[in-house]
Amino acid sequence: MRVVVRHPVLRRVLEALGTLLGVAVLVFIMMRALPGDQITASLGTEAAALTPAQREALEAYYGLDQPLFVQFFTWLGNVLTGNLGVSTRTGQSVLEMTAAALPVTIELAVISTILGIAIGVPLAIWSASKPNSVRDASGQLVGLAGLSIPAFLLASVLLATSARFLGYNPNAERFATLASDPWLNLQQMLMPALVLGFGLAAPIMRTARSAILEVQTQDFVRTARGKGVRPRVVQLRHVLRNATVPILTMTGIQFGYLLGGAVVVEEVFSVPGIGRQVLTGMHQQEFALVQSTVLVIALSFVLVNLLTDMLYRVVDPRVRQT
Repeated sequence: MRVVVRHPVLRRVLEALGTLLGVAVLVFIMMRALPGDQITASLGTEAAALTPAQREALEAYYGLDQPLFVQFFTWLGNVLTGNLGVSTRTGQSVLEMTAAALPVTIELAVISTILGIAIGVPLAIWSASKPNSVRDASGQLVGLAGLSIPAFLLASVLLATSARFLGYNPNAERFATLASDPWLNLQQMLMPALVLGFGLAAPIMRTARSAILEVQTQDFVRTARGKGVRPRVVQLRHVLRNATVPILTMTGIQFGYLLGGAVVVEEVFSVPGIGRQVLTGMHQQEFALVQSTVLVIALSFVLVNLLTDMLYRVVDPRVRQT
């Protein structure tokens, strides 16, 4: 048993399962702490006109007459068998809704991550090339702006400016999937991806800058420079390559956050992703929708972190010993 627990990958898997269980318990309790219930959510103001017998029948139908721990394990058991529940508003399966929304958020997260890396890493290299200079201060100022400006504010300004002064707002049209209309889909993804990518570039830039500055002081870098290797080759082959692990770690963490943290941006730009699905479910008190969707988001986050952990074990052999 000790060998199994000490194995780094299996240990991370066990930690991931514990995290998912904790998320399941937390979201279940939080939804039950909100005012109202599934009966009120489905009937609205008409719920006040129910007779006691009708309410008891509906409570039995939704399982609300059972103790909370029974409700929790019933829901968790259904989730483990692939039954995520049914939307009380639309009558649609939560699994079908999530299967339609999750690819949208994944696409948005992938594009945002690409933009974040394309902005953050070159900015970090440019900033770290002359530490404590005006160039360095300018780069860090951009990074600070990315961390400080709220996503909803940047999204609102970008959308309003584009629509008012450029007459360009592809998100006003009905959302197009990548399969149905690739060109319109990419246009609708561009602005929300820019907002998220700018926010993502900031932590990537700061992490990459610190890693590059640390690697630049290593003996093998000074040796390469002493041999007359061109500065660009030193920067790319020796410095940036050895600074990959912290950059990769930060990128993986931020990508995981994007899967569930794009709620506001998806709402502003009317992108029907998983985050907007959770927000809609909370507004309408869709218990099954919110609980199951949050659990899917947590599962996606955990899987991304596990893959990131395995990936940088491949990139840096030294990490395999930990």
